[in-house]
This record gives sequence, structure tokens and C-alpha cells, in this order.
Amino acid sequence: MSETVTSRLSGFHKLPMDERLATLARMFRLSPGDLEQLRGTEALQPVLANQMIENAVGTFSLPLGLGLNLQVNGRDYLVPMAVEEPSVVAAVSFASKIVRENGGFSAEADESMMIGQIQVTRFGDPTEAAEKILAHKEQLLALANSFHPAMVARGGGARDVEVRILPAPEGPRGEPLLVVHILIDTQEAMGANLINTVAEGVAPLVEQITGGKVYLRILSNLADRRLARATCRIPLAALADFEMPGEIIAEGIAQASRFAEADPYRAATHNKGVMNGIDAVAIATGQDWRAIEAGAHAFACRNGQYRPLSTWYLEEGHLVGRIELPMALGMVGGPIKVHPGVQMALKLLRASGVRELSMVFAAVGLAQNFAALRALGSIGIQKGHMALHARCVAVTAGARGDWVEKLADLLVQAGHVKVEKAREILASLSAEDAKAATTGTTV
Repeated sequence: MSETVTSRLSGFHKLPMDERLATLARMFRLSPGDLEQLRGTEALQPVLANQMIENAVGTFSLPLGLGLNLQVNGRDYLVPMAVEEPSVVAAVSFASKIVRENGGFSAEADESMMIGQIQVTRFGDPTEAAEKILAHKEQLLALANSFHPAMVARGGGARDVEVRILPAPEGPRGEPLLVVHILIDTQEAMGANLINTVAEGVAPLVEQITGGKVYLRILSNLADRRLARATCRIPLAALADFEMPGEIIAEGIAQASRFAEADPYRAATHNKGVMNGIDAVAIATGQDWRAIEAGAHAFACRNGQYRPLSTWYLEEGHLVGRIELPMALGMVGGPIKVHPGVQMALKLLRASGVRELSMVFAAVGLAQNFAALRALGSIGIQKGHMALHARCVAVTAGARGDWVEKLADLLVQAGHVKVEKAREILASLSAEDAKAATTGTTV
């Protein structure tokens, strides 16, 4: 019998992996095959990998973890995260717990509107060319929708036509750029192939209308008509930690946010923290994480200066966090229906569609950012990373089994989390303990 799905799994990180899987099996009614998929013993097979990309020689694995405690718009989510960095899953789980205890995240997302770009040259007078294109808007939309009738039947398809006239990059003597935008509702798809098909299909008609020559015909990854937003509101008292009052920690977070708004050098690292969480979920769920990254960073400098994707400020005794960024996701197409690991990740996440999925992504990004700024604005980032990093150092030094955690604790206590220190500790053990530490056996 299944249990109620909750993201609040106290002590989950302390359980052996088999017990974590047993918890998921009860909660989601997972089959033995599902569990084998999560363990990685039935991972992407070479024959399927060979069909997905060119020159395939095998597959590559990343750890798959679950971000816990996330609650968005009153609903719980267990968030699959594929990532190699030790602190990412722990950070989003810890931050989400604080937010959850104070009302959770609120989020919203736009419809799936994407942009197909058509670059026109040799068009004569740019104003006249633009007017001609707009005069034929209905004809262009009808042609665009003819390429994907099934999408139109589902309520999507081409919705509008826009024209942009851009100054020549060479200066006043160069030809201005005329760019036609076809706005397309891609519904549950990310939509890259669909958009490119439309842009290429409509290009000959654009040439006929303008008398010009079309070159590039492709989607834009700056999906600024497809934004996701998330917010949270935390009482200052709930932030108290590290023997510091909540007011001081909140002030540190707000000041870090101000720094990122003023300085692109800081904003780049601020946004990297946001994308730590978003990328990990994107990889686990088969999204085009490169397109998400490109769109996010382009959006961050839309006003002429690279700025943070999220902001934090103090308001009426609360710390308030907000994030907004493009989120071009898909629930169909690409590897989503092909890769068995992606299907399992989406099964655990339980999002009903791309808009809900986008809201979860935005909340994860804000949670990840909150965890980083909370450490930066108080005790510093290294102390929080040290314990998690120590496990990787212990394994690298040769520790196995229970000794990974034991050696990690010794490294943290010594305040010297380095491989050479870990090897020194292992070398100092008795012969029996050394054997147990490096083989994972019990003495």
C-alpha cells in the first residue's frame, strides 16, 4: 500500500541507500524494475545511447539525489537532482526546510511561448519592409501553423508576428538588421525542432513579401515570453543560527543581494549558485540545460548590465526572496520519452505539465541561492562545504564503507580537509582498522 507523498523525510540522509529506496517504493508504488533503475543497474543501455547521439562509445553516470522538503503552492515535491558537487542536494533540502516551515514557496509560470527568428537582408527601406511583413501577418501565421497541425489542434501553434529593426553592428554605413519574430506556443514541448521547422518553412514567404534575402532561421534561447517566478517570505527570527540572531543573518543576505545588483562580477557567482540547483534538476529530467543556462544569463543582462536572477530584501520583519528567469522546459520530445532514467525522475517529481515543472525549477533555484547567501552572509561558504567535501576526500584517500563518514569527521575536526591528511590518518590506524577502512569490511 502506498504512503502519502511528502517531501519532508526527516533523517532520510542518514538511512542506508536500500532503506531510502524502500521508502520511495512505498510512497510511489515502485516496481522492482523501478528500483533497479534508480540503483543504476538498469541504466541507459549502450544500444539506446548509440541511437541518441553520434559516435557513441558508452554512457556516463552522475550521482542522482533527491532534494527534500520542497513545497510550492502548497504541494510537496521530491526533486531528482543529477549532480557531482557534494553540497548541492544538501543545500536545497536545508533551505527548503526553512522556507517550508514558514509557508513554502509561491510560484507562477507563463505559457509556453517561444520565439523563432528570421533574419532578412537586402530588403530596401527597413520601415517599408516591416510594414509589408505586418500587413501579411495572418498569411504568415497560417503558413506557420500548416507545418504543425497537431500542435494547433492541442491549442498551441503560431500566435503572433513581430518585426525588429536593429542598428548595423558596423555602424551608420552598414545595413540595418531586419528580424522577424514568429511567436509560437509550444505547449508541453521545449520546442526547438518545432520552431526551427516553422522558421525555415516561413522564410521563403518572408523573402517574397520583402524582396529581401533570408539567412538565419532558428529559435531564440532567450525565452523571455516564457518566464517562471518564485517567492518566499521568512520571519527574521526563523533565520537565527550559528549563535547569531536572525536579524544579523538576514541583513547579511540582503547585503549580498545588493552587492550582486551593483556588481556583475558578484552577480555571475550569485547566478551560478542559482543554476547549481536548476541544472541538476534539468539534467535529471532530460531538459536542454545548455539552453536554460543561455537563456538565464541573457535574461540577466537584458537591461544593459549583468544582474542577479534573484533578489533578497527586508520587509516588515521578514526576509523576502524573489526569482524570475526564462524556463523553456519540455515534458515531451528529446530524450524525455527515450531515456529510462529521465522517465523515472519525472515519475518521482509528479509535475502535471511544463508550467508546473517550471515553477518547481524556479523554487529550486531560489532555495539553492538562499542556502548559499545564508552561509556567505554569516559564517562563510567554506565551513558549510567542509563536511560534505570531506566525504569525497575520504573516498579519494581510499576509505570505504562506514570509514568514509568516520574519516570525514576526523578531517573536519582537524580543520584540514585534504587528501594527504586523510592518507596520514589512514596510515596511523592499526593493521586491522586499516584493512576495514580501505575494504569496507567490519572488524
